[in-house]
Amino acid sequence: MKFGVSTFVTDEGLQPARLARAVEERGLDSLFVAEHTHIPVSEQPPDPSGDLPARDYYRTLDPFVALAAAAVVTERIVLATGISLVVQRDPITLAKEAASLDHLSGGRFQLGVGAGWNRQEMRNHGTDPRRRMALMRERMLAVKEIWISEQAEFHGEFVDFGPVFSWPKPVQRPHLPILVGGNGPTVIDRVLEYGDGWAPNLVGTPQDLLAQVAELRRRAAERGRGPVPVTLIGAPLDERDLATLAEGGIEHFAFFRDAGATETDALLFLDRLAALAEKFRG
Repeated sequence: MKFGVSTFVTDEGLQPARLARAVEERGLDSLFVAEHTHIPVSEQPPDPSGDLPARDYYRTLDPFVALAAAAVVTERIVLATGISLVVQRDPITLAKEAASLDHLSGGRFQLGVGAGWNRQEMRNHGTDPRRRMALMRERMLAVKEIWISEQAEFHGEFVDFGPVFSWPKPVQRPHLPILVGGNGPTVIDRVLEYGDGWAPNLVGTPQDLLAQVAELRRRAAERGRGPVPVTLIGAPLDERDLATLAEGGIEHFAFFRDAGATETDALLFLDRLAALAEKFRG
């Protein structure tokens, strides 16, 4: 089992270099950083729960910048976006940013991707929310093409470019891992088409999630693929639930840390998480 942290990194909280060092010093395995470019003031309600968004949502640092700071002060932990909003990013730039981060970290970066939930946020980037999944698909296929080809080109409905040179290529081969986020009814289709792993949240009970894990395993085997790694973002701290999820095939757990916590509280949380990891690994 792998244990890590999932958080928003903001201008008000523990800075990414300090946080990443603290994660690595405690023997934890990973740091996942969330993304929102902004939160529209006019959208009501802007959150699926019907509540106003937390300050973290609109004060978060760019995840690639934050993780670059984390990369230069660590040597071992996995660094990942959890998740990057692909429908708000140019694919050629995204490919460059992700490969650069993999290069700087010595092959420790994983790109968690998703379409997001905030419709107005997407519209502000020129994205039609109704087409967001099709757009994400083409952008990720184009990103992968840039990573693996000396002269990459892509011709689709949303993404269209002729042969291009783009370096660096990812350190990891054939490319760095793509973790597809989400829990919806079609997420497994996306994981199997262009993902290297699945990064769901815990929606419902552990048994609900494990039913989807079993379906992912079955469908991957039907395609001739081996087991697809599953990283649970926002994992529960309940030990019985963790044991159930691990037995069901989830191997990587990222626990949510409140970005607004004081440094003392944040480090206490990491200490608690390190103790939990030691207990399960022991």
